Amino acid sequence: MEFPRFEYGAIDIHSHFNHGAKGESTDPAIDALHKNELDFLTEESAKMGIVKTAYSTYSSVLSSDYVAEENEYLHDLVSRTEGIYQWVVIHPLLPETFRQAERMLEHKKVLGLKIHSPMHGYDILEHGDEIFSFANERGAFLLMHPHKTERMTELADKYPNMKLIIAHIGSQAHIDAVLGARHGNIYVDTSGYRSSFNYIIEHAVRTIGSEKIFFGTDTYSPIFQYARIALADIPNTDKENILYKNAMKHFKKCFG
Repeated sequence: MEFPRFEYGAIDIHSHFNHGAKGESTDPAIDALHKNELDFLTEESAKMGIVKTAYSTYSSVLSSDYVAEENEYLHDLVSRTEGIYQWVVIHPLLPETFRQAERMLEHKKVLGLKIHSPMHGYDILEHGDEIFSFANERGAFLLMHPHKTERMTELADKYPNMKLIIAHIGSQAHIDAVLGARHGNIYVDTSGYRSSFNYIIEHAVRTIGSEKIFFGTDTYSPIFQYARIALADIPNTDKENILYKNAMKHFKKCFG
């Protein structure tokens, strides 16, 4: 199969990077087997034409201790660095993060809100109304690590003015959530190792449509992640939707 080339490279809506912030537990070590600093990821992405990437830092999602601090760090960084964008991490037990989001969502390089309930140690159903209503009032996108995925239609149906991205497609629960959303406001992304499953991308396109799928890497090799979509057994129009058109459509403030 010839490697396809597209008019536009790709927009990665979901990644993280290390910047030596708070030690190994919250900022994974960089070694011979794993590199995740921003300069390295930017160079690797450029090889495949991934020209824009939206981040939350490792420290902000792997620990509850540094969320607000890391939001401010990244907000300053994206404001002065070409090609990188931000998800503002919110935490229901940290009111300051909601105040940050209120301010930061207005910025032209902020895509929306990010939550990671498993690593932050709270139950998404217990705090779902607080999180989803906040996104709904602002018409915001909410990017979540999968947690009780089979229950997410209940929340998405209550709050039709927000849009939910359930990350790391790799289960039938992802597909069912998209199909079951009464208002069509649930999406998925391709980030993470599960996109390497033999037929998951093809199955998703055939069942929910490529318009519901965003491209992401989650710091797994950008080269592999891009190739997984570019060489998938789907039409080129669907590849273009996933790689960049959906991002340009839904995040016009950032990418339009």
